[in-house]
Amino acid sequence: MLPVELPVTVRDALLAPLVDHHCHGVHRDDLGRARFELLISEGGAPAPPGTTHFDTPYGMAVRRWCAPVLDLEPHAPPAVYLSRRADLGAVEVNRRLLAAAGVVAFLVDTGTEDLDLLSAAEMGRHGGAAADELVRVEQIEQDVAESAALAVDYLDTLGEELSARAARAVGLKTVVATRCGLDFDPARPSRGSVIAAANRRLAAPREPLTDPVLLRHLLWSAVDVARERGLPLQLHTGFPTSAAPVPPQPDPADPGRTGHGGRGLSASELLLSGLVAAPEPPGPHRADPVRLSAFIAALQPLSVPVILLGCYPFHRQAAYLAGLHPHVYVDVGLALPHTAGAAARVMEDLLELAPFHKLLFSSGSRGLAESCLLGALYYRRALGTALAGRVRDGEWSAADAARIAHMIGSGNARRVYRL
Repeated sequence: MLPVELPVTVRDALLAPLVDHHCHGVHRDDLGRARFELLISEGGAPAPPGTTHFDTPYGMAVRRWCAPVLDLEPHAPPAVYLSRRADLGAVEVNRRLLAAAGVVAFLVDTGTEDLDLLSAAEMGRHGGAAADELVRVEQIEQDVAESAALAVDYLDTLGEELSARAARAVGLKTVVATRCGLDFDPARPSRGSVIAAANRRLAAPREPLTDPVLLRHLLWSAVDVARERGLPLQLHTGFPTSAAPVPPQPDPADPGRTGHGGRGLSASELLLSGLVAAPEPPGPHRADPVRLSAFIAALQPLSVPVILLGCYPFHRQAAYLAGLHPHVYVDVGLALPHTAGAAARVMEDLLELAPFHKLLFSSGSRGLAESCLLGALYYRRALGTALAGRVRDGEWSAADAARIAHMIGSGNARRVYRL
C-alpha cells in the first residue's frame, strides 16, 4: 500500500492511528444497488442508462480496496461486491470498514439529523474509536426557524441554541457555500436588515435557509460562539458542491402543508410574490475559498481557527490562504479517494504551499463506511508517495518526514480541536 522505499520510521508514522477531523455518519441499514451507486457519486443522480457509477476512480477504488476487507478478491465485480455486502449485513460491513481505516477519533458532522445514519457515538463504537460532535449551524437555524413565532424570538433563540449545542461539541461547521456561495458580503449585517430578513424567513420556516442576510448573521453568530468557547469554525469549500437542499415536498393530503408539517409559503410562492429575490445558484465557481479572503481577514484578530474543508479543485488557493493567515487550516477530504491514483498530485500541491502545521486529515466520509476506509487509505498512499520522494532526494530527513506525517495525521487536529 505504501511506497517500498519508505524508511521504517516514516512508514510507522503513516500507519499510526489517525484523527478524522471531519466525517459524517454512515448508513445503518442495508442498501440496494441504486442507492449505493448514488452514494459513490457526487452528482446526486443515477448513471446514464447502460452505464454505472462503478466506472469511476472512486468506484474502482471500492472494488480494489474494500473488497478484500469483505473477504473478496481485489477487483470483485460490482454485483459480487454488493451481494457480499448484503450477505454480511450493514452492521458487520460498517464494523469491518470503519475499523480497517485505522482511525483513533472521529469528529462527526451530525447536522443532517438523518436517523438512517450512525450517530457520532455509534461511529465510534463501530470503528473502535473515540468520537465527538461537530455542530452544523444551518441545522440549528432550521430548528429555531420552525419553532419561533416572532423575529425577535428567532434572533434570541438562535444565539442561545448555538451556544448550548457548542457546549457539547468540538467545533462548528457551516455549509454556506452550498446555500449562497462564498462571495457573500463579509461584514456583519445590521440588526434592522436581520429583523426584516427574519420576518421573511418565518413566512416559510421549513424551507432551507438561502437568504444571504440571515446566513451572514448566522455565520457571525457562530463566530461569536466559537470565540467564546475556543472552538474552530469549519467552512466547506470546493468539492463536492451541490445546490441548496431540495425543499420539503407538499403533503398530498393538504397542499398548503409541507412534508414536515406546518403551513407556510413555499420557496416558489415567495419568489412569485416578490417577497424574496431569486438568488444566483451557488455553483462550483462560487465555492472557491479565495472568495472568503475578506471574511478570513476579518476573523484574524478574533483568533478563531478557520478550517477550509474539501477545497478541491481549489486546493492550491486554500493552501495559499493557510500559508498567508495564521488562523487558517486546510484539508481535502473526499478529493483523495475520488481522484484515487492521482491523489499524490493533490497532496503535492498542498505540501508545496501550506505550512505543515496547517494541514489536517479527514476522510470526509458520507453515507458509506467505504468512504471512511478509502479516505484514510488514499491519504496514507498520497502522503507516503510525497514523503518518499523528499527523503529519496535528500530534501528531508527520515526523522522530519515521520514528524510531519504524525502532525498531519493526528497531531494538528489534536491541537486545533483540543482533543
